[in-house]
Amino acid sequence: MSATGKRTIRELDARGKRVFLRVDFNVPLSDGRVVDDSRIRAAVPTIEALLKAGASVVMASHLGRPDGRVVDGLRLRPAAERLSQVLKINVPTTGDALGVGTEDAVRRMRPGELLLLENVRFHAGEEKNDPAFAARLAAYGDVFVNDAFGTAHRAHASVVGVAGFLPSYVGLLMEREVEALSDLLDKPARPFAAIVGGGKVSGKVAVLEALVRKVDLLILGGGVANTFLVASGRTVGKSLYESKMVDDARRILRLAQERGVTVLLPTDGVVAKEVTRGTEFKVVSTDKLPASWHMVDLGPNSNAAIRDALIPVKTILWNGPLGVFEIPTFAVATRELAKVASEKALAGATVVVGGGDSIAALRQLGVADQMTHLSTGGGASLEFLEGRDMPGLAVIPTAGSPIETLPIVWRTPEPVKKPKPVKKPKPVVPATAAPEPDVTTKP
Repeated sequence: MSATGKRTIRELDARGKRVFLRVDFNVPLSDGRVVDDSRIRAAVPTIEALLKAGASVVMASHLGRPDGRVVDGLRLRPAAERLSQVLKINVPTTGDALGVGTEDAVRRMRPGELLLLENVRFHAGEEKNDPAFAARLAAYGDVFVNDAFGTAHRAHASVVGVAGFLPSYVGLLMEREVEALSDLLDKPARPFAAIVGGGKVSGKVAVLEALVRKVDLLILGGGVANTFLVASGRTVGKSLYESKMVDDARRILRLAQERGVTVLLPTDGVVAKEVTRGTEFKVVSTDKLPASWHMVDLGPNSNAAIRDALIPVKTILWNGPLGVFEIPTFAVATRELAKVASEKALAGATVVVGGGDSIAALRQLGVADQMTHLSTGGGASLEFLEGRDMPGLAVIPTAGSPIETLPIVWRTPEPVKKPKPVKKPKPVVPATAAPEPDVTTKP
């Protein structure tokens, strides 16, 4: 049985069928070209398996956040061109995800052919999971395959809505992602270390709490570390941190202490006058961060401490950069960690890496292929590790279900409403008796 527990394309006889395939081609672009094709390449095994089985494949993806309107800079043609180069076959795109022209292009497809629909988020119905929009997309296929792990946490029309109309399966990438992340949660070789960076704590509180219950060592960097530094009684100058999250950080630190988990925070950092290229910077202790400077990277002592702490570790989960990675001068700690991750993987440790900047650092060093697993899902992988339900998985029937199994309709759970605090009645203040009039008796 698949690690997902869900029906996969291994159970699908795709011969002669038209497959509606949800992929995640939400890739970075620059001057109309794909900068990082990791997500495109990750989808290739499923695409090739379906084509080899005799299917025609209609692919759907989003790109960026166009908010339900057409944005020319977010069209998917560059992704189609890159996929064409990788597969060495023509991958045409449509001018719109809907419309007569698109319907005609789909109708004319033959087995072994591919077609990429235009950005589904150009339609407001995508993010609203509009049933009418989902039905029109479903009309393009005989079966639905979801291979977009990066959007599996989104209850959108092309992710869950289509599954309410068609026999549904997960693809090989989705299966691989779930297997790798499940192994981390269920049977990690110990010691197990989690390294969490990036800018904000607010989207990571629940996953940090979940990780503290699983790992032996928690290493923090980036803006995440700044918030924890404040929670541990230090000041961070003008550095990025979230004041509203300090109490949550304190709670996580207490939980780690109760469970015997080591939390490694920076002891020194690179601080800069401004968060820009060419600015003045220096290394200082995190006990003495200057009030008017920004911490933009970890210092050499912190990098050395991370390297030493990871020596005995047998399982590593890394998500997020340790500094301002987009400025090369402040990407030193992230690149140093990438080197350590490579050394650990070559020595036999399990190393799972997620997040665009973390993977970019590995690719810059040419060591990405040495990792046990590179996760294509940023927010999706964090929510999976947190233990949340993934709508994109929930709507797929269980493994072994016959194709006739009725489709599953996703219903978004009602938000839990917090009870309104009961207002205490105001105490009744007894009326103060009016003072007796001062009556003066005339003699």
